[in-house]
Parts: sequence; structure tokens; C-alpha cells
Amino acid sequence: MNNKIEVVEASVEEEKLVLTGNSYNGEASELEANGQILADSDNLAFVYILENPEHFTYLSIPAAHWPEVEKARTASLTVWARINEQEIELEHFFEELDELVQNIAGNANYGEEMEGKVSEVFAT
Repeated sequence: MNNKIEVVEASVEEEKLVLTGNSYNGEASELEANGQILADSDNLAFVYILENPEHFTYLSIPAAHWPEVEKARTASLTVWARINEQEIELEHFFEELDELVQNIAGNANYGEEMEGKVSEVFAT
């Protein structure tokens, strides 16, 4: 079974971007960064994949937090998820995000709303 955690806050703390998720019913200390980001066009979000030996957990980053993500990207900050007070470094976050943003720009396959929002927030 796959779980979903939604980012409810994005803030810069001690030279890193911290994406704070809503509550998670599992053991956050068992989650590891997968290094992949997907687009969720239906919910206008990016999804970073976390995993443990039994399942994937999707960390959903809604468009409301994208401006903070873009600021962190231009400042070359590291990105961390805070889940139930546990912090996990999101490895390869900006490499994956850059590739995804380039794929979405001008690509109608992601939907007009997703393409428009990505182009509005992220410098390509």
C-alpha cells in the first residue's frame, strides 16, 4: 500500500529548505529518499518519492509552495522533508526538478493549468 504526505509548509531554516508534511501514520525514521520526482497534474503538485522496504510514500508538494522551492533552487540550498519531527534529506531534488520542469514547459501533455503554473513559477 502506498501512502501520501502533503507538504503543509515550506520554509528556509539554517541554509536549507524544509518541507513540512502533514501527519504520517507510519514510522518516519524508516523512510528513505528515492531521488525521483513526478508531476501530479490533476492536483497541481510535484511528488517526491520516499520509500521503505514495504511501500512507497508520496510527498506531495502543492503549487502553493513552489515559489519557496524556486527561491531555494536559485540559492542552491539542500532540501529536506520534515515528517513527524523526523528530517530526511531529499537527494537529487533539484536535478530531478530541473529535468521535470524542462519537460513540462510548453508541453500540453501535462495539461494547460500545470504547464502554465510551472512556467509562471520556475525560470527555465
